[in-house]
Amino acid sequence: MKYLISLEEAAITAVSIYFLSHHNLGLSIWVWVPLFLSPDISMLGYLLGTRIGAVIYNLFHHRAVALAVAVTGYYLHNELLTAIGILLFAHSSFDRMMGYGLKFPDSFKHTHLGWLPEKK
Repeated sequence: MKYLISLEEAAITAVSIYFLSHHNLGLSIWVWVPLFLSPDISMLGYLLGTRIGAVIYNLFHHRAVALAVAVTGYYLHNELLTAIGILLFAHSSFDRMMGYGLKFPDSFKHTHLGWLPEKK
């Protein structure tokens, strides 16, 4: 089942990147690579504690928030907002493909996909 979910998230990531290529704001691919990873800066919220960290992290990794941003940008004819929403959506799907999910307030390693494995 885990493989099937990862495959589904990979497909969603690929489709999101396709849409992002059409709303790329004229930026080079080399600019988009670090931008694609930029939502992970939200992990810094964990410096304020696990509860606040989870809220901040989840805000930047929740696909409903990403869709709301993208749809708002689309209807306002704001390419920047549309691109940000698509980027957040693509990043969230990529993270889920890699096994990371939305966080519970008790621990960074406790996600809606289960517990992250301990590193050895």
